[in-house]
Amino acid sequence: MSAAVEPSGGVERLLTAVREARTPQLPALVAALGPAERRACLPVLKELRKESRGDWSTEANQRLGALLVAGAGCHAGPAGAATWIAGRDFAGRSWARHPALAQVVRAQPDEWQTEVAGRLAARRGSGWSWDLYPLIEEIVRRTGCPVPATDVFAAEWLERLAAGDGRRGRGLTLLERMRADSFTPVLVPRVFELADIGWRLEFRFTDRPGDHWPDAVAALAAGGELDRADLLDRCLARLVRGGKPADQRGFLAVLAALAPTPEEYAARLRSLVALLDGLAVVAAHAQQTLAALDAAGLVGPDVLAEASSVVLFRAEKKLVRAQLSWLDKAARRSREHAGPVVLAAAEAFGHPDTALQERALNVVARHLAAAGEAVLPGLRLAAEGLNPAHHARAGQLLGAPVGGAGPAEEWCELLPPAPVPQPLGEPIASPAEVAEELSALLAAGQPGVADFERTLDGLVRHAYRDRAALAEALAPVLRVHQWHGGHRWQDCGPGDVLYVATAVAGQVSTRGLWDRLRGKGRSPLHREENTPYGNVLAARLEEAAWQVHAAPPPFLLATPTDATGALEAAVLVERLAGYEAAGVGPGAADLHAALLRVTPTTDTAVLAAAACLVSPEGRWLAHWLAEGGLPHQPSERVVFAPGRSPRGGRLQGHGSWERWWEELDRVLVAQPGLGTGPHGPSLGRLGEEFRALLDRTEPSVARARKQNEWLWQPTAHWAAMLPHHREEQAARWLDWFADSADRERRGAAELLPVLAETGGPAGPALHLALAYGLGARYPEDRTAAVDALLVLAARGELDAALLGRELGDLVTRGTVKPNRLGQAVATAAGTGACATVWSVLAPALPALLAGEPVRGAGDVLAVAVDAARRCGARGPVPEVDAAAGRPGASRLVKEARALRDLLAG
Repeated sequence: MSAAVEPSGGVERLLTAVREARTPQLPALVAALGPAERRACLPVLKELRKESRGDWSTEANQRLGALLVAGAGCHAGPAGAATWIAGRDFAGRSWARHPALAQVVRAQPDEWQTEVAGRLAARRGSGWSWDLYPLIEEIVRRTGCPVPATDVFAAEWLERLAAGDGRRGRGLTLLERMRADSFTPVLVPRVFELADIGWRLEFRFTDRPGDHWPDAVAALAAGGELDRADLLDRCLARLVRGGKPADQRGFLAVLAALAPTPEEYAARLRSLVALLDGLAVVAAHAQQTLAALDAAGLVGPDVLAEASSVVLFRAEKKLVRAQLSWLDKAARRSREHAGPVVLAAAEAFGHPDTALQERALNVVARHLAAAGEAVLPGLRLAAEGLNPAHHARAGQLLGAPVGGAGPAEEWCELLPPAPVPQPLGEPIASPAEVAEELSALLAAGQPGVADFERTLDGLVRHAYRDRAALAEALAPVLRVHQWHGGHRWQDCGPGDVLYVATAVAGQVSTRGLWDRLRGKGRSPLHREENTPYGNVLAARLEEAAWQVHAAPPPFLLATPTDATGALEAAVLVERLAGYEAAGVGPGAADLHAALLRVTPTTDTAVLAAAACLVSPEGRWLAHWLAEGGLPHQPSERVVFAPGRSPRGGRLQGHGSWERWWEELDRVLVAQPGLGTGPHGPSLGRLGEEFRALLDRTEPSVARARKQNEWLWQPTAHWAAMLPHHREEQAARWLDWFADSADRERRGAAELLPVLAETGGPAGPALHLALAYGLGARYPEDRTAAVDALLVLAARGELDAALLGRELGDLVTRGTVKPNRLGQAVATAAGTGACATVWSVLAPALPALLAGEPVRGAGDVLAVAVDAARRCGARGPVPEVDAAAGRPGASRLVKEARALRDLLAG
């Protein structure tokens, strides 16, 4: 073992300079030390680095820069030096670009520098910082060592190459910079393996030639400075691999700039065929290229058949039409190809679009004679997938009945089983299970209603039984998830149940809790950013935090009995009776939340048991149940046009009158407030947060939405606060649902199935929300709306005529686009709910076809034809007859004629 080195004057001078952050002096001080003295400095430098963590003062930042330089110079081994330089403590503070660090590194041998550069460039994730690039670049260019070909280094090189010399339009073009850079031959091929760089590839710096990445790469390949064949292979391989749309478009632009010749493409046929299954724009390019190669005689019929088997099953109608056109041209060029062509075209017989089925049938009819009788068995089998509208023609063409003989069977509507609310289950049995549930809830991005309610009840229940045991079980969870006073700029949510767990552990001031319950002091949960729903949740959580800390009840009253948030009346009566027997008074927020959740009942036994309660809260519950619970409100349809305020100040739209810049009308619903009627005095006893939740008058709603516009994101937890008032909830959230259609907000319609499964009347507001969802921009939102539609139909709560009229009105106003509505109702019909779909579309068609038909109405009409045919609908629709009598052969006219004939029997 080597003897310890006594601190020398040089060591002390270095450490003093580090403490005083005299960074420019450090290279000279390090150079004056010997190897043993440098080793002696390292323990002290590591301790100083540890002390600086968490200190974001200017002095600490300056000291970290000095530590980085001194530590890099004192590490004799390149591995230790690279680890030190790339330390997370120094990342993002720009000290890696300090000239003193480069000077210290430059003083080391070239082999040491080369290994440090390689190790730094190979770091990933949190071990890489963009500050490291200048240091690595300086080492590589000065020593002449191999260029690091790692992902992070190549991405940073690409970024800095794009930045150029900062003189856009006056400095060198991108092509000139790449040509002058020795890194280009090594790193350009690596670019094809990077992710999330599409926007850089498509960005055009100036209009000058060569100032666009695809053009620059193509010019370098043309000049022989880059291997053209290798670039083509890499570009096609990257497109085949797939990725984000922006990346795919960027590399497709590179491929277009390289402009491969037919011979180069012919040598890479397998890659082109593989691209047919990719992004639509990439598939279209591959399809056009293959069609051109086929016209030049460079591909065989097997490639055409394989390409057709991929494309004809795609949902994009443009691609399918182009593929059928390619097949038609191929058969026209050579009668020998007629057999494979008609069999390939027959694969489109199963496409969901009836117009494309007709196109495929036309291709088959045009070339069937040349194909011969050998293809008839395969065509007849494929024809069974045709829509019934084409059965007669296909039967005549193929010489055999299609779709079976005899009269059609009576339609049997297929609807999903009416959903049954999922019971919440037994209470959590032990403190250990409470800790597990809490940990899972905090780890989940969006915990469910059942998870949250069970966890909150478990915390209160087991704090009552044995708070010390519960605190011990929660300790590991609270070490991982620490309470830091809530998330500012966020609505109070289920994750804030951590506040209650922290109170169980005694980490929240009792005095502070008591003051906040009395309205004094600052609350970590009652934040200015809260929505009315967030304030209700905050009231419950703060009350529970006080209870577990001071006087926990045996259980909570408001814990629902099923996942919708509903609370059975018999269970609530039993819980209050248990409170009376134990001599415990309920918390105000807990009781108020329970009253809003309790299921109305006419069961005389339950009402009699409630009447036997003697506490003031028990008598209030008995009166509440006897009056039928929280009353429902009538809905009034209101149209808001841009530039005009809603009348009466009763609009549910939460600030729609501020959307004066929008071009489209908003159809919303107005309702009176709930402070009147037989429950007026009872509602007045509710807490302020709960009254705000029920207040639907214009001023409070407008203020809430205006203050919290970006936080107004309804969740299942919001719906669970009023589980028997989905109509009122839908009216309150109509602007949110409308955003999914006319503002193209993603995810806005996800809550529709939740509302469909809760209780209460399904009136104009809920059906209007459903209409907006069926016309949503994103497919997943339309799918959610279809789910809600089927749930309402299965429960017998769908007003098809009302929904149809709303859809027709929204389409004519331009809020809902016909193609989106057509896709949504086609999805519903595809589940077997054709009669339901027809019952919705029949009242919508008059608005779509009256006068000058809405553009794109043919998409909706095609679904209506199919649904009506399958369910055996009959009875004339005057607007359909009028559209059928129009001249021409547009899709709308053809579908209208088919529907007219079908309805006439």
